[in-house]
Amino acid sequence: MAQTVGFDGVDIQALRGWLARRVGAEVGVVETHLSWVLLAGEFAYKLKKPLALPFVDATQPAQRLRLCEEELRLNRRLAPDLYLDVCRITGGPQGPCIDGDGPVLDHAVRMRRFAAGSLFSERAVAGTLVPQDVDRLAARLGAFHTDALRADAATAAAAAAWRGPVALACCDAVAAALPGRGATMNALRDWLSGEAGRLAPAWRARAAAGRVRECHGDLHLANLLVEADGVTAFDGIEFDPALRWIDIVDDAAFAAMDLRAHRLPALATRFANAWIDATGDFDGIPLWRFALVARALVRAQVAGIRRAQGGPAGWPHAQSYLRVAATLALAPRRPRLLITHGLPGSGKSALALALAERIGALRLRSDVLRRRLHDAPTRYADAATRSTYAALREHAGRAIAAGWPVVVDAAFLQRGERDDFAAAAQAWGVPFAVLDLQAPLALLHERVRARRARGDDPSEADGEVLERLAARQQPLAADELLHCIAIDAARPLQASTLAARCLAFSAAACRC
Repeated sequence: MAQTVGFDGVDIQALRGWLARRVGAEVGVVETHLSWVLLAGEFAYKLKKPLALPFVDATQPAQRLRLCEEELRLNRRLAPDLYLDVCRITGGPQGPCIDGDGPVLDHAVRMRRFAAGSLFSERAVAGTLVPQDVDRLAARLGAFHTDALRADAATAAAAAAWRGPVALACCDAVAAALPGRGATMNALRDWLSGEAGRLAPAWRARAAAGRVRECHGDLHLANLLVEADGVTAFDGIEFDPALRWIDIVDDAAFAAMDLRAHRLPALATRFANAWIDATGDFDGIPLWRFALVARALVRAQVAGIRRAQGGPAGWPHAQSYLRVAATLALAPRRPRLLITHGLPGSGKSALALALAERIGALRLRSDVLRRRLHDAPTRYADAATRSTYAALREHAGRAIAAGWPVVVDAAFLQRGERDDFAAAAQAWGVPFAVLDLQAPLALLHERVRARRARGDDPSEADGEVLERLAARQQPLAADELLHCIAIDAARPLQASTLAARCLAFSAAACRC
């Protein structure tokens, strides 16, 4: 341990000893850059350090009590069963204890203790973090961000204005903590400055539209939890309202960034796509790259603070986060546009998701967007289909402009639909390909029946819809085959093989 006495005279070792005697077992200690956490039996007691940092002042007992109360209030939004109450640390002849009769020395947040190995960070390192965990997290956070309190006009405007300066200040702090990386840090600073100016109108528009909300503020993997009854987040930011009253993209990007830092880029892409589907926040697509870079620099700065306090930098360490920031900001971008073509049951969605994860692409799914745009009675009318494809094209354009590859998961049964996207790709100056999935009609019927029985897919197509679409589809013409990657949808296909084919196809298209 870096120290034994803190909190205005509370002896941490003595409190730890009292807890050990009470529970009849050793009491563990976890230290963060802002807190101590004592792990005693079925409970955890979190005490605030008496620190003054640029973003928090917890030097006085009254300030620490207020922070404990805020932590309880805020974290009960996502983890009500985890956060129990605020308890008193009292002193007496035998030393400090919890809720005793002596004078109040300080306060702590009492939490229910969770099992070791439950954190996303632990599972990421152990190789046990699975796609289903990420899917459940995206759904949980998507609902949380949709329902979170919206900022008032002044708070929203402030959030839109300070994002750029804060990112630059964070970049400078990391540069000071990592000597010898001057060229990279200078390039990152220039990139942040340019992007902050370019994106300022978008941030202001989103602030005015209510996208700044009371968020979690610190969604790195060590604050994400898997338990038997679901996935959630805890330890949200209580000490500075400006760090939690933020754009919801800034909040969600923290988790995606940390998955990248833990060398899980496929899961990072999966999370981002699932979160966008859950929230419908397609307008935020242009902001993701800046948010990811800024969050990586935040974690690099935190690692530096912990190192200065005498503790470990943590994993991934500062250089890992800097690698993420530099790759996203400074590495060459390879946007491309891929669309699927196939009937219901051909496996378009599974293939599109697997491919998106492999190449780091935004997946746009017509079934999800159609549900957001149209009521059930008119969802499959011709006008609804046209507006759905128009929205898909608009969102794809945003992502391409931001440098992301795009996979559009839709049937594209009509020649005109495919031509529109081919023309858009040409206008955007990016490679274009059609992923043509073909399988026997009998097999498609079997898959559609099984999917409807499971009830786990947003597609509403049944056997009748399948027959109607099969009768009216327009097969690829000879000139379209020049942009086609043929896929036998009756057989399993490895995502890595398809990704290699798509990348090779795109490279050949760029040479033409």
